[in-house]
This record gives sequence, structure tokens and C-alpha cells, in this order.
Amino acid sequence: MATMADVARLSGVSSSTVSHVLNGTRRVNADTRERVERAVAELGYRRNAVARTLAGGSSRTVGLAISGLTHPYFGPLLHAIERHVSAAGYVLVLGDTHDEAVMERRVVESLLDQRVDGLIVAPSSGFLEQSGRLIAAAGAPLVFIDRSLEFPCDRLTPENRESARALTEHLISHGHRRIAAVTGLAGLDSTTQREEGYRDALEANGIPVDERLILRGESNEQDAERAVSEMLGRGETPDALIPLNNAMSIGALRALQRAGKRIPDDLAFASYDDFEWSDLFRPGLTAIAQDVARMGAEAVDLLMTRIAGDDRPFEHRVIDTMFHRRTSCGCHAPT
Repeated sequence: MATMADVARLSGVSSSTVSHVLNGTRRVNADTRERVERAVAELGYRRNAVARTLAGGSSRTVGLAISGLTHPYFGPLLHAIERHVSAAGYVLVLGDTHDEAVMERRVVESLLDQRVDGLIVAPSSGFLEQSGRLIAAAGAPLVFIDRSLEFPCDRLTPENRESARALTEHLISHGHRRIAAVTGLAGLDSTTQREEGYRDALEANGIPVDERLILRGESNEQDAERAVSEMLGRGETPDALIPLNNAMSIGALRALQRAGKRIPDDLAFASYDDFEWSDLFRPGLTAIAQDVARMGAEAVDLLMTRIAGDDRPFEHRVIDTMFHRRTSCGCHAPT
């Protein structure tokens, strides 16, 4: 196990400076702080709180590290996880990673310092480089949720590729051929798999992929709105538009509304990710819905088995999605 002295030697500073960086007890210049933080990550150094946890038993807390606590998907997921953590007799401690690897590492470090018994993480694309070593050194039970990376832990993800393909093929069945997709953050398996499903559907139906119609929405409302606005500003109005998560759907809808585009008259619209109030849209939003309640319940169940000491092989559970056909795609309203 690495010590504070090891961190000091590797970063070329004193142990007291390392302590100030870790505890925020004195201002340290940015270059020195960066060297110390890099050494901490490289060595997998953990402070004494983890040792106290091992010596003193359970803290009855679970840490949750996710991005965008106000995100229309992660909010319901958070509530599902909290309910099941509470039912298991634990308290949930959470932190917003903002989908940034450095912030994620700080959140993970803080949760470990609070002596959580286990972690549920929706990992960023930089998780392995920034946070993986810390968790491995701490020996904390870990479950990945929503996204998957190659790491020794249990994983729980939605079905992505075939769901995105089905959504795209449904629009093709309405006669649409120029179908634009708004994709998420690079480096996430969910982004890759959903874009692959979109491309699979076009290829299977003999429709060439037009790279100009693959818009980079970075998994958030603002970038999706910008990307769709820029496409429309180039004079391109596709037959249909598929944002590949619901935050990007909000941004895309704002851009279309501002441009005066009518759904489904001017273009069809469908979303990977549903909203609990999608049936209140006019037209109703055709969407792939994730089983958030099941995902939260199973993530907590997996974590609790690890906290209890179960050492069976790690699992990767893929949760089926549901296809909600409404009217934004051009379907008739149900009677």
C-alpha cells in the first residue's frame, strides 16, 4: 500500500505539501498540485479513512458517482437507486462527475474518504486513467451502471445497438431515407453502440450513410441544440431526426422549434430514451424507453452481494428496452 511519503518522493515535494493538497489546508500552486495529484493516481494512494473502514467495519453507506444530477435520465435512475439502497438499510452518498474524468476522480476519492462500503458509478470515458487505480487500491466493491468499461467489476447496461437499429428501421418503414442522428460523448460504449445501431439499419436497407447527418451532441442539451441549428443553418432538413439520449432530444427540439420546423410534417422525430411525460407531447414522442427501475434495483442488488463478500465471477447484465410508438414519427395516434 502506498504511503504519503511515497507520494511526496514521486512528486518531488514534502509530505506536508502532499497533506495540504489532499486536505485543502493551505493554498498550493497549480503545478505542484498537479504533480501531487498525478502521483496519487499513479500510486493508487488512499488516505487513512479506508484503513479505518477495514478496521472498524461497515459505514452502512453506498457511494453513487454519476453525471448530470438534473439530467432527465439520471434523475429517475438516482431515485430508483436511492429507494433500493435505503430498503437495504444503507444511506446513499452521491456526487456529480459532470462526465469529466478529473472531476470524477475527485468525487470517487471523496466517496472513498467517507468510508462508503461500495460504489455505483456511471463511468466517464477517462475513468480507467483517473479513478480505476484508486478504487482498485481501496478494494471497494464497484458496480458500473448505464455504461461499461473493461474493469474488474459488475456491470449493468441497457441494450443499445439493437434498440437504436429498431428505432432507425421504424423511421425507414415510413419511407424516410435522409435520417439524421445526434450522437453522444466519444469514448462511451453507449455512444458507440447506439451509433452502430443507426448505421446498421441504414446499411441493411441499402441507404448510404451521410456523415453530414451524424451530429455530435456530446450527450447534453446545449451541444445538441447547437449541432441541429448548424445543420439547419446549412440548409439541410433531413426526413427524420434521432437524438440518441433524452437530454439531446430536448436540445434538438429547441433548435427545431426556433427554426419553425413542425413534427412530423416537416420531419419525423424519434428518441433513444423516453420521458415519463412523453405522452403529453403533441405530437407524442416515439422513443426507446429504458427500464430505469429495474436497472437501479439490480445495480443495488449486485453491489450488496459484493459488500456481503460474494466472490463469484463478475457479471455484465444487459437490460432490455421498450419501444414506445407514438405520433412524432408519423404513426397515427392510437384509437
